Amino acid sequence: MTIALKGIIPVMLTPFTEAKTIDYSGLERLIEWYIANGADALFAVAQSSEMQFLTLDERVELARFVARTAAGRLPVIASGHISESREDQLTELTSIAKTGVDGLVLVTNRLASLDPTRTIFTDNLTWLLDRLPREMTLGLYECPAPFRRLLSDDELAFCADSGRFAILKDVSCDLATVQRRVKLTNGSPLTIVNANAAIAFDAMKSGAPGFTGVFTNFHPDLYKWLLTRHTKHPSLANELSVYLALAAMAEPMGYPKLAKLYHQRLGTFSRIESRAVDFDIRERFWALDALIDKIVEGQESFRAKIAAAG
Repeated sequence: MTIALKGIIPVMLTPFTEAKTIDYSGLERLIEWYIANGADALFAVAQSSEMQFLTLDERVELARFVARTAAGRLPVIASGHISESREDQLTELTSIAKTGVDGLVLVTNRLASLDPTRTIFTDNLTWLLDRLPREMTLGLYECPAPFRRLLSDDELAFCADSGRFAILKDVSCDLATVQRRVKLTNGSPLTIVNANAAIAFDAMKSGAPGFTGVFTNFHPDLYKWLLTRHTKHPSLANELSVYLALAAMAEPMGYPKLAKLYHQRLGTFSRIESRAVDFDIRERFWALDALIDKIVEGQESFRAKIAAAG
């Protein structure tokens, strides 16, 4: 049975030790932080998790640990197929499916190269659908690495009509595309969840029932309030949406190590090690700590306004 997937869905970080092995103590604290701050589901083994820099064994154990730690309190979905050949991808996906996660997320750029005829995607997807567990809820992710590959309307309709997909992590970063996709999938189990902070509020108001951008690693509770309470307090919601969009502009400054620095401040992580970002982000991005100070100041200000609004 396809489960419903919507709401605030953080793209999970992977903390590392000084030796750059997975820090499972930090990961456990992170899971609890997400749950305490309004997450409706967790997306493990994604680009934010540095999946391209993890072995298959690490991706499998990461998914298994998150599912086991979440313990049914909220759904856990995971991706983790990074190979070129569909046979290797099937091995990866089948391995992740056995970890106890609630949903398996297929990366669109792994299912097709830059295919001008746009037939390879459907062929590869059909091949995988015939071999993946039919009882497993599936999702789609327009991961921007190694290249962004957006679904065509026909491809999205094919996925919606199959009845096997519960979510598309939309990375179009275009409100009109999100709106069109919401209408196209209406009446199917497939929901469109936007990942771009600049259009997050407008996408929510247009029927995209959630958010799954990278700044769910900073303030998922604020996105949750925006999603669930904006109709009660429209003026405050508009003001908050501007702050969230501007705060997310910090993403190019060494993310995901940037988010790990924030969580080191919170005490979630002991270190900010990253396999994807191998340089000193403080050295490259001047006044980075001061910028995080301002992001935190904004969080505190809006949390106080939300509390006062009731």
